[in-house]
Amino acid sequence: MGLKISGVTAYHLPGTRYPWVFVRIEAENGMYGIGQVSSGPNSPVVAAAASRLGPLLVGEDASRIEYLWYKLYTSFSSLGSLGFVSALISGVDIALWDLRGKELGLPVYELLGGAYREKLLLYSNGWFSGCVTPDDFGRAAKRTVDEGHTALKLDPFKQHKHDFQKHGAGYDAADEAHAAEIVRAIRETVGQGVEILIDAHGRFDVPTAVRLANLIAPYRIGWFEEPVPPENPDALEQFRQRSPVPVCVGERLYTRWQFRPILEKKLAEYIMPDVIRTGGISELRRIATMAEAFFVPVSPHDATGPITLVAGAQTMMATANFYRLEIAYSELEQYNRAMTPAFDVRGGYFHVSDRPGLGHDLREDYLAQAIPF
Repeated sequence: MGLKISGVTAYHLPGTRYPWVFVRIEAENGMYGIGQVSSGPNSPVVAAAASRLGPLLVGEDASRIEYLWYKLYTSFSSLGSLGFVSALISGVDIALWDLRGKELGLPVYELLGGAYREKLLLYSNGWFSGCVTPDDFGRAAKRTVDEGHTALKLDPFKQHKHDFQKHGAGYDAADEAHAAEIVRAIRETVGQGVEILIDAHGRFDVPTAVRLANLIAPYRIGWFEEPVPPENPDALEQFRQRSPVPVCVGERLYTRWQFRPILEKKLAEYIMPDVIRTGGISELRRIATMAEAFFVPVSPHDATGPITLVAGAQTMMATANFYRLEIAYSELEQYNRAMTPAFDVRGGYFHVSDRPGLGHDLREDYLAQAIPF
């Protein structure tokens, strides 16, 4: 019998665009593990739900990570275990892996089979703060490449006000030329040896997504991310049939069951599961293994909090079909205000800590900023 779980604590804390929700799984010997549940406008609701997981977990053996994953998943099956519930499971699962690593004195990646690589290649997001004109983007892209990055991501369509909260939205033809000019300026500035990844945030209807993808395809796009909303794989298939650009999806797909049709129907060249949404380290590992059978690379999503980054990084250290790790520079300063020690990001790589568990903990002065929920 391993360590028994003695308590579950949720924290609702300042984030960047939205507050962040963390969960701490406490063991009877005083050790604990930390996980992240969500980042979003409904964070008080998520924090309240996370704080009430105790009856399902207290008294259980914290080392039975796989069993506890399924216990939580099936406990909510009558209401639906994807999305809100899989986010709760994610936070608990990450915390259990962190606790197990601390108990054994090993980083999580050692528990997953050991280091496949020494460091993780990054792609840069959030590098374009303050950019408006195509030339602004070009200059910012050059600065980022000069810092060691070989892949840049952006959403060039956000420069204009549209009803992007609507699923399957259109995009004004008058604004298309400006979006294309931004991508052109970046390509001409950084040359052909740097990947340009385009994020559409799943906003467009099929004809709009096809039109925009074909417009920017001449600039050798590395991938077109979430061209259409994630709910309907058939819409993504229509997009694939009419556009030549590579596709990446997955930040809003939950568990291996929603990734299955993407892989089986060959709808994406890359997948990007979010470790705090799709089911935690355990499920990210399973999704990556499933994708490996299709020779599809995995590039975990980041932009939703510090444990998103570090939990994804620990998993990818032991994952053969890892591609790149997303780093959101617009979030990194707050990440380092929340975590100790600070993340080691340099030269276009994430250097993963070899300290036990996740290798990082929430700072005490940060925990003192807890927001009521």
